[in-house]
Amino acid sequence: MHPVSTRHRIRLVGAGIATSLSPALHEHEAAALGLTDYRYDLLDVAAEGIPVDRSGDTLRQAVAAGCTGLNVTHPCKQVVVDSLDELSDNARLLGAVNTVVVRDGRLIGHNTDHSGFLAALRRGLPDATLGRVVLAGAGGAGSAVAYALAAAGVTDLRVADLDPARAADVCTRLVAAFPQTRVTAIPLGAIEANLERCDGVVNASPIGMVGHPGTPFDTDALHPGLWVADIVYRPLRTELVAAASALGCAVLDGGQMLVAQAADTFALLTGVTPDPDRMRRHLGELLADQCAPIVLEESR
Repeated sequence: MHPVSTRHRIRLVGAGIATSLSPALHEHEAAALGLTDYRYDLLDVAAEGIPVDRSGDTLRQAVAAGCTGLNVTHPCKQVVVDSLDELSDNARLLGAVNTVVVRDGRLIGHNTDHSGFLAALRRGLPDATLGRVVLAGAGGAGSAVAYALAAAGVTDLRVADLDPARAADVCTRLVAAFPQTRVTAIPLGAIEANLERCDGVVNASPIGMVGHPGTPFDTDALHPGLWVADIVYRPLRTELVAAASALGCAVLDGGQMLVAQAADTFALLTGVTPDPDRMRRHLGELLADQCAPIVLEESR
């Protein structure tokens, strides 16, 4: 058992992260827990002119400069995997990392996107039927959500992505880990037809974020029997969530996933268990204070 450190220097590594709410969310919880020597900063590879394929080197340079732990976000989650010393089982399965723990000089990759979505699903849609589900998006976030859905008990998962090879890769990984789940890659244009016979649908694509307006599929295909989840948290009420709510569908917005994965990440990086309810209340305050839409950079 490693002793809990009192000094924490955390960095979020990704592109286009200037408006991230992670620093405020993490530092507020650290202060509430009495961790007075805690700082969370941003390292925007795009702003710094760092090529994405050098993200692994960037992590090591940050650690050499005194960083004690890292968050990793789009577009670096999959790129950094081969540069780490060790991977947790879920990070290895998903092929994506969003949290890096530094221990005795070794960089250990974890993925809390999957546990975050799983916790959000169980809390926000406890009665959701988990038979047939469609997943739109198979990137770093999509693969984590797919893992969470299978772990939750979905028996028939249909994965669609703009890149068919990426969807197929997620299916291959899941079949090996969850042989009891039927996992199928479907064309992006086939989502609407599949929804006719499905219980739920999850958007894990960038569609709905600032700069990516619209919905990942034609919302005319929604019907009242579906439950609908979106991983975008700014705005909480995406066009997809709004359309689903208008039909009377049970919905899950991205705010719950954000808090759940942030809480899991905080515990990994500090060794201290945070209070998710307090973090959820603080997120509500942050969202109330800032009205401009911001992307869910933690979960892309």
